[in-house]
Formats: sequence, structure tokens, C-alpha cells
Amino acid sequence: MSVAEPRRIVLFRHAKADWPQVTDHERPLAERGRTDAAVAGRKLADTGIPIDLALCSTATRTRETWKLAVHELPHRPKTVYEERVYEASPGELITVLNETPDDVQNLVLIGHNPGVQGLAEVLSGSAEPEARERMSRRGFPAAAFAVVSFDGSWKSLEPGVATLLDYWAPSD
Repeated sequence: MSVAEPRRIVLFRHAKADWPQVTDHERPLAERGRTDAAVAGRKLADTGIPIDLALCSTATRTRETWKLAVHELPHRPKTVYEERVYEASPGELITVLNETPDDVQNLVLIGHNPGVQGLAEVLSGSAEPEARERMSRRGFPAAAFAVVSFDGSWKSLEPGVATLLDYWAPSD
């Protein structure tokens, strides 16, 4: 694949988590979260984006979200469980994304707020007006995702270089 072709990143926040007496890292999905994760997977499939790689936080709720969502996709991408995605800032997430091999065109990152929303905002130097308006109005609730696109290599990904193409949240 040529680095001249646009790359897409789906920034996917984990679905609604439960609050049992466990560490934050081990919190599972709530019942609503399990339902929303599958719906988000169907909506992600509807985008038609062929995902090459999934980078998923190691937290229980992100792993469960991805497990339910990926079953809705037409093909299962390679999945890497990345500890650095848990509690990461937008800058830390950019560092992780900069390490992506250039043969990957489309990637989904399954993570947490405020990092995922912050990354969508920081990367998006421009936006489709409707997507920006929906994201601004809704914020980034559990199971929401944003799709951003940029040109160049993964090493060139930095603030402001991407375009926000799409945004979806469970109540949309």
C-alpha cells in the first residue's frame, strides 16, 4: 500500500462499564454495555471501512467491548492488546499510533475517555460539519466512535493533520 493513500482511524470508546468491587482495570461491561458494544460493531460494519488492525487497551471493559463489536464485522482484523492505551493521554496515543507499520491502512483504537475524545479533537484539523456538530453536542459517551482520515505515513501522524469524517454514539 502506498503512503499516499488516505489512512483511517476509528477511535472507539469502550461501552458502558459496571462498578463492582474490582480495580478500575478489571471493571467489566454492564448489561447495557454488552448491548451497545454489539450495536456499535454493526454501525462500524456499516461504515464499510475494512479494518486492518485493532489496538485495544488491556482493560477488561475494552477487551469485552471489542470482543462483542468485532463479531459484527465482515472480517476479523489482527488485534493487539496494548497496555499503553489504558489511561493514555492524546499525546501518548499518538506515540502508540506512530509505531503502526505502514502496510496498515485502516486501524481501530479501542480505549478510554478522556484520551479517545481528546485524540479525536486534537487530530481533527478539519471536519465534516455534521460529524463535528454531533460530536460537539454529544461529547464521547460510552460505545461512541469517531472516524478520522489523514494522508501520509503513521510516523507523520500529529495534531491537526486529520479530518473528522464520521461520528456515531449509541443514541444517534
